[in-house]
Amino acid sequence: MRRTARLLTGTALAVAAAGFVAAPAYGDDGDGSLEVFPSQAVPGTQVTVNTAQCGAEGTAAGDAGAVGAGAFTLAPSAHDGEAIGQFRVPPSAQPGTYEIVAKCAEGGRQVKGDLVVTLTAVRGQEPRGSVKTGVGGALGPDPVQTAAGVAALAVAAAGGTWLLHRRARGDGI
Repeated sequence: MRRTARLLTGTALAVAAAGFVAAPAYGDDGDGSLEVFPSQAVPGTQVTVNTAQCGAEGTAAGDAGAVGAGAFTLAPSAHDGEAIGQFRVPPSAQPGTYEIVAKCAEGGRQVKGDLVVTLTAVRGQEPRGSVKTGVGGALGPDPVQTAAGVAALAVAAAGGTWLLHRRARGDGI
């Protein structure tokens, strides 16, 4: 019973921690908020920002100059009433927390969000590249190499068997 309780408690804590790490950052200056995803990024990462504070067909001018990425545009998205934009964290960005700002085209409303730049990737990010399964080239498209490998293994097995049989008979090696 105690073991089950520990397991459930540990699982609940792990899920809660993962939620905090993967949660987007929200900044609010009283006028509205700008969602930044991912909220923690390494240099070179593509960052997406969006807001519902610019109206149904709203656009906005974004500014990621604090992190060194410069200006970007937020345009209406497929989600009703949201504007979305993207920028890339420059490779030269230093670790720290940076304020990302967007100013709505209609009304001039300003929204803000925070981006945390780190030098190490945060767990929970999407994997990149192929999975290393360890199969190697043994099952490749070249049947000659596959046959040669099988033949070499057969010779080694036969030679080992012959040597063990000789030793068992007492013939010496």
